[in-house]
Amino acid sequence: MFIKLIIIVCLVLYSTLIIHPQSDTTLYKKNPLYIQEMGLYEIYKTKQANIVMLGDSHIQGANWGELLGRNDVVNRGITSDVIEGYISRIYYVLKLKPKVCFIMGGLNDVYMWIPIQTIFQNYVSLVNTLKEKKIKVVIHSALYPAEGADNPSNRNLLVEELNSLLKGFAEKENIPYIDLTKTMSRNLFTKKELINPWFHLNADGYKLWTNEVEKVLKKLRI
Repeated sequence: MFIKLIIIVCLVLYSTLIIHPQSDTTLYKKNPLYIQEMGLYEIYKTKQANIVMLGDSHIQGANWGELLGRNDVVNRGITSDVIEGYISRIYYVLKLKPKVCFIMGGLNDVYMWIPIQTIFQNYVSLVNTLKEKKIKVVIHSALYPAEGADNPSNRNLLVEELNSLLKGFAEKENIPYIDLTKTMSRNLFTKKELINPWFHLNADGYKLWTNEVEKVLKKLRI
């Protein structure tokens, strides 16, 4: 069922790209899963969470409370979402009054041909909004396309460019930066042994990722 849902979403977004050119920056509003999750956010009963995992399908694809062995973690990932979509729904992060927000994203933006500088500027705006509310931020490198997945026009090179900007920004602002590409990539692709048949992370991939998140939480004493 999940695989069928992913395929449907991809087809919807593909048709959207045909009808609405690359300059349309409201693509997140046309994502049916975005609409679904926003409705759920309105009825979820959790009032506060120390840790929020904010991102796309890579965040949404696992139970982070279970992975981290904690009951103070909330998942705010939406499949196929872009950074502008994160900004639009930031209220649902702020209302939880978290101590820290882990951000993962950018690959969907690249696949939708949003310019790298626009992605980066949106990312900076998102981070600044969280910091203004005294929420600690942790930035992840964007994942490369999976080995064997469609990679038209060398999008992995664009991801590399985005990650370089994110890393430099994190260093400048003294923000923790988790570089998943170091252990999870090969030749600018996410290793095939870490992905499932629909080109998302498998349990081995999440295990590596969880280890990195736990290291940061330990340093932050959260």
